[in-house]
Amino acid sequence: MEKLFLGIELGSTRIKAVLTDKNSAVLAIGAYDWENTLVDGLWSYPLDEAVKGLQTSYKRLAENYGKPLTHIDAIGISGMMHGYLAFDKDGKLLAPFRTWRNTNTGEAAGKLTKLFNFNVPLRWSVSQYYQSYLDKLAHVKDVAFLTTLAGYIHYLLTGEKVIGANDASGMFPLSGRDYDGEMLKKFNKLIGRDFKALLPKVMLAGENAGTLTKEGALLLDPSGELQEGVIFCPPEGDMGTGMVCANAVMPKTGQISSGTSANLTVVLEKPLKNYYSEIDIIASPAGDPSALIHTNNCTSEINQWINMFAEVAELCGAHVNMGELFEKLFKKSAQSDDNVGGLTGYNFLAGEPLAGTVNGAPLVARTPDGKLNLANFMQMQIYSAVSALSLGLDILAKEQVKVDRVTAHGGFYKTPVIGQVATSAVVKAPVTVLENAGEGGAWGIALLARYTTENILPLGQFLEGVFKDVKKTTLTADEKENKKYENFIKRYNKNLNAEKLISEN
Repeated sequence: MEKLFLGIELGSTRIKAVLTDKNSAVLAIGAYDWENTLVDGLWSYPLDEAVKGLQTSYKRLAENYGKPLTHIDAIGISGMMHGYLAFDKDGKLLAPFRTWRNTNTGEAAGKLTKLFNFNVPLRWSVSQYYQSYLDKLAHVKDVAFLTTLAGYIHYLLTGEKVIGANDASGMFPLSGRDYDGEMLKKFNKLIGRDFKALLPKVMLAGENAGTLTKEGALLLDPSGELQEGVIFCPPEGDMGTGMVCANAVMPKTGQISSGTSANLTVVLEKPLKNYYSEIDIIASPAGDPSALIHTNNCTSEINQWINMFAEVAELCGAHVNMGELFEKLFKKSAQSDDNVGGLTGYNFLAGEPLAGTVNGAPLVARTPDGKLNLANFMQMQIYSAVSALSLGLDILAKEQVKVDRVTAHGGFYKTPVIGQVATSAVVKAPVTVLENAGEGGAWGIALLARYTTENILPLGQFLEGVFKDVKKTTLTADEKENKKYENFIKRYNKNLNAEKLISEN
């Protein structure tokens, strides 16, 4: 009988299901599009639509598979990290689901950060719970269970109140392989109850997190074709599945996603000595502490400039293919000089917490003795897209965090070499782009489902075997590229106060 593994990820714009074989090759895909909406001023998704999307994506996958789908060897559920799903003792939802996008928790996050001596981000589940407590919301006293979106869907299908280490690390800080005991004691004293009793059990990649119940099978596949008893891996967060897709779960490895925003995750060899507002500490699916550097801005400013260049070309009677224009302009940057024309750029269409700016204020500046030409301008834009990451990486360097390699994905790397080499100059390590990273997080959680049935080697070694034949390109910035970026980032840091001033006003 053919080995089959199913991964379903509930992302911010799409619910996707991916079916893979014993080698993690994709056999079928199904998807359902959805969008968040404002409910009482907070971003949310209806849970009944989550179930509808679950069923629809699975149904479309089964249709695309083209054969009877009666048995699956293992299933995994992934979803947007963080958020707030609060239930009473009878399983009733007490407040609309709050997503990672909400920033109403400034008071709670600030107080918890001081209490724990640990950076607690606005979007974490504990921040949402404590803010509700501070706001004296009526539902807080009735909370009997808190979970994430992935944890909720997993519970519906298996009846198990569990969560993967990566997803758990966005609910409450972890220490080792469980919630931090000392921080729990402090928080329990603050709220007057046992907070851990409200949280799902933390599980690691490879552990059996329950099986598909009869009710769960009918929920996922109302046709009744799928049989109960399927093994589940722990439900995980999208950051964790991103690490798996990039084969970046071992210490000193990292993965970066560069698109509208940029996220860099580095698996740590040991916890940081201090806490920093610029660094989120999460966990890998294997439970290893990992540093997350998040920027609000990445490629959007480049896109706007290239759109303007296309407009100029149209004005002159040329009809431009946008894909070709992007590639030509990216490649033109390779002709930039060592000083990047004395240009500095801040791509902050939105506020950039790493840089200390609250409001968006894109800025281009140059020294009067620099050379303003197309190659220098494009090189500045490309560096600007990922340079805010340096503000977080400088902190990790002071903590003596080593990065041996980084795997990169996202639209920034569509043009070969250029974005990859620029990123290497930023992270000071080789950067790999995989030719085929599967189908994103849904493929990543299917891979974790497969690992639950083959849990012999540590996760990192298992993934090395999976990815050994995947086509990839690894590049390292040469001395010239490093020098160019060094000159750029010096100006970037020196003039950052000017950017902050403009942002404030």
